[in-house]
Amino acid sequence: MIDDVVKLFKKMDSKDLRILTGIELGMKNFEWVPVEELMKFTRLPYSSLEYKLKSLIRNNLVIGTNQPYEGYQIYFDGYDTLALNAFVKKGVISAIGDEIGVGKESVVHEAVREPELGLGEPQGVILKFHREGRTSFKSVKRSRSHLEGKEHFSWIYAARLAAKREAEIIRKLYPDVSVPKLIDSNRHALVMEVAKGTLLYRTKLAEPQWFLDEILRQVAIVYEKGYIHSDLSEYNIFVIDGGVQFIDWPQCVEISHPHADELLERDVSNVLTHFKRKYNIIVDLDEVISKIKSGVES
Repeated sequence: MIDDVVKLFKKMDSKDLRILTGIELGMKNFEWVPVEELMKFTRLPYSSLEYKLKSLIRNNLVIGTNQPYEGYQIYFDGYDTLALNAFVKKGVISAIGDEIGVGKESVVHEAVREPELGLGEPQGVILKFHREGRTSFKSVKRSRSHLEGKEHFSWIYAARLAAKREAEIIRKLYPDVSVPKLIDSNRHALVMEVAKGTLLYRTKLAEPQWFLDEILRQVAIVYEKGYIHSDLSEYNIFVIDGGVQFIDWPQCVEISHPHADELLERDVSNVLTHFKRKYNIIVDLDEVISKIKSGVES
């Protein structure tokens, strides 16, 4: 729980953070980071390091093993701590609020960012932690283009790459595509502006045809830029008077992807199915797909 992480973070010292960083870096080369490697990195004697590690393990920031050697892995809470430390040091966030979304592959919290130069009111932002490593590594690897060709990766690597991928896509799409602005990213975490409006599946639209047209227009702009969301549905589209916003981009693929046509059709079909079911608006899928592609192929 992030509340526990925040409480622990306030009590941690530079040695705790250096140990966590040493394990993070060591996991690039080791499944379990040998204690000898940690001693080299932290420059702590074994007795001091052992005392600190026991506390980190007790607080679920680190896990350890004695077989076939004494080694350690960072746990999700420990990785959250390192990302929080980076954001706080840079002044990106100053407080964390309630959890507002949780899934197999991410946890989303409200957060607060202080105004630049201390002028104006604090800004509400979104803090998103990727959690790809919670699922099977094989299933994650199959469904993520950014992991193709990677023979060895830990859950840290999977979560970090997913966050990096989403950050890169948002930067390339914003502001031409209506997505929340990315403020900063670190490790497996992103800080973004709060999405405007309410989620489509929770909203009763007064002008559903207009919103359907606008959603498809945004899909076409994304496609024209060379991308497909590939996980689009009423659950990650926000609607507000005069506009929409798309969220959740880690599964985004290039239009050169071997399954691009299938993924585009699935995105559009999800949207059309929602509007048909809820508003009895019937639109031909093939015609929409053809229109979306025409902007690139013409």
